[in-house]
Amino acid sequence: MAIKPLSIRALCAASALLGTVVVSLPAAAQYYSAFPGATYAERQLPHRGYAPRLFEDPRLADEREVRLQMASFWPDAAPDARSYEPRAARVGGTRQLVSDPTGQPSGSITVDTRSRRLYLSLGGGQAIAYGIGVGRRGFEWHGVAQVGRKAAWPGWTPPREMLRRRPDLPRHMNGGIDNPLGARALYLYRGGKDTMYRIHGTNEPDTIGQAVSSGCIRMMNADVIDLYQRVGPGTRVVVN
Repeated sequence: MAIKPLSIRALCAASALLGTVVVSLPAAAQYYSAFPGATYAERQLPHRGYAPRLFEDPRLADEREVRLQMASFWPDAAPDARSYEPRAARVGGTRQLVSDPTGQPSGSITVDTRSRRLYLSLGGGQAIAYGIGVGRRGFEWHGVAQVGRKAAWPGWTPPREMLRRRPDLPRHMNGGIDNPLGARALYLYRGGKDTMYRIHGTNEPDTIGQAVSSGCIRMMNADVIDLYQRVGPGTRVVVN
């Protein structure tokens, strides 16, 4: 005869009969009232059909689950990245399916610095539009480039010109949630040479829609992750 797993209510009742002090779990909100900082996903743990380990902060249980998911979905991701990739992928996306205003062939990226939107042409008269941040006055540029390479959670080495303007900046910063390049970077090349401009994520989401960068194109992390998955090296990039 198959043994059915105990429900949460049955588990709590059995534990009470055995003299163990257990928090009642009639609803996720009640259980997590002791953990007001818990995320939405964490508050759903009781509703998934199992109870977190007794006497353990449920956020630790959720962290284990996230790491297992990350190891499955992103086997090449750095161990540290596995804890924040899901958060970066779901927070703050701006992408929309729109009629393509660019006239560019399918697969092309067009950066409209005036409207502060980036378009990925899909063909058939459609494009995906993303909100972006662009170069501030004196750092604007226009032209055609190609994606030379791309990187997930890239490290950042400020160019010498930037270090002259900002000697307080680090000489190098490893990739991560606090890195200015954010979750992904597309490195723009022209004639086989690095232009030093990037399309990249940002840890300053309030700069999207603004002209504040040194010429790079900023995107929300969720958006740059989406774009990164859709394009590869050699993609044509037109900056207007």
